[in-house]
Amino acid sequence: MKTQKALFAAGCFWGVQFYFDQVPGVLRTTVGYTGGHTENPTYDEVCTHTTGHAEAVLIEYDADKVIYEDLLRHFFRMHDPTQLNRQGPDIGDSYRTAIFYFDDTQKRAAEKARTVAGGHTKQPIVTEITPAGPFYEAEPYHQKYSERTGIGMCHIPYEPLREL
Repeated sequence: MKTQKALFAAGCFWGVQFYFDQVPGVLRTTVGYTGGHTENPTYDEVCTHTTGHAEAVLIEYDADKVIYEDLLRHFFRMHDPTQLNRQGPDIGDSYRTAIFYFDDTQKRAAEKARTVAGGHTKQPIVTEITPAGPFYEAEPYHQKYSERTGIGMCHIPYEPLREL
């Protein structure tokens, strides 16, 4: 097994985690905070929109079963990459759309995917593509929230995963 990581922000992390947990080849997902300047932020701090962090999902996947480009296609399908600092009812920089890459191969794939996604909309794509930095795991009650409670899908459509 060839385990790799991906890190995405696409609004409220509950629904994003639930969605990626359905993708064959995804081994583990963890919700947390990244992209900001505050060390070890709490949810309450991130909600003040002063930490610079986005709610994000760290994905560990089997690269023999799912490729990074497929994860990118799912990322662009599940949310509106034309909304700046918001998704659905959630507003603020912590709900921004962003791809945090771990190497140059991921960076190039993300740039290509953003260009392709831009060809499917009249609005500009505002998804950030930036190097992955420290990732701070969110509090335990946020982990697998939608799976545990049956709520919290936020802006993510609750539908069976379909073929790419």
